[in-house]
Amino acid sequence: MSTLLQINSSLFNDNGNSSTLSNEFVQSWLAKHPDGKVVVRDLAKKPIPHLDSTIVSAFFTPAESRTTEQQALVDFSDSLIAELNGADAVVIGVPLYNFGVPSTLKAYFDQLARAGVTFKYTETGPVGLLTDKPVHIIAARGGFHVGQVSDSQTGFLNTFLNFLGLRSINYIYAEGLSISDAKEKSLTVAREQIELLIEQSTAAAA
Repeated sequence: MSTLLQINSSLFNDNGNSSTLSNEFVQSWLAKHPDGKVVVRDLAKKPIPHLDSTIVSAFFTPAESRTTEQQALVDFSDSLIAELNGADAVVIGVPLYNFGVPSTLKAYFDQLARAGVTFKYTETGPVGLLTDKPVHIIAARGGFHVGQVSDSQTGFLNTFLNFLGLRSINYIYAEGLSISDAKEKSLTVAREQIELLIEQSTAAAA
């Protein structure tokens, strides 16, 4: 049984454009994987704590020296990593907020980045410790940014995910969503790309 991890980061929950497309991705994926399992993590409904000195200290404290409170913080991070490791594929709905990813998504990423757990440093540079898997990113933007300096998301997401060992990254962009003449066309194209991507990934796995 295949497992898909769905991560939504829109502040508007299921009403956000990125979440709407992400949910449609899930429905199309389930149509191709009727016995599949979907694990949903909505970062607006259940925000991840942002890093602070208490959390970082817990990460770097040896297991045998952690307090009960520190161990609880580490256990929470471990649970997020296990959830990601347990998925066969991931879909992330990402709106563009002020030229970056939502802070809730950054908080989630910060809980995943653990030295010696999800990455390590070697003499030849950092090595990601997560097993590679398809990561499908649905990026919703009000304006047009692909290929422009203003698209700070794509480079950041590639760098971070690659750093952990996730290199099979696919992007579906829905842009111009704040421009009335462009919105419907952009959403239609994004939906077509979703269907094509799922068809291709299903055929590759067969």
